[in-house]
Amino acid sequence: MWWFVVAVAALFEIGWATGLKYANDGLTWTLTIAAIVVSFTGLLMASTRLPTATVYAVFVGLGTLGTVIVDMIFFEAGMNAGVVLFVIMLLVGVIGLKFVTDENEKEAQES
Repeated sequence: MWWFVVAVAALFEIGWATGLKYANDGLTWTLTIAAIVVSFTGLLMASTRLPTATVYAVFVGLGTLGTVIVDMIFFEAGMNAGVVLFVIMLLVGVIGLKFVTDENEKEAQES
């Protein structure tokens, strides 16, 4: 359940990161600020129950990945082989870190 909270917080991070660039009136700034509050609240809640370093890495990795994808799809940001390569590397790193942390947690509980 707490990893789901991290994923939702990362979705709101995508919203506020995009909002910081494109907000131009009171409504969009209000939505951006609300997304910041929801995002960091979810991050704080999850980091009290899961390994903080892993939670933060997954949160930032998913947020970065999502922000790049949103920019490419909705705002016609350039896409080249370098961007694709590094986004794939980021995703593999986040998934790998999650699996390694889960294995370490299981080993610690068995001891």
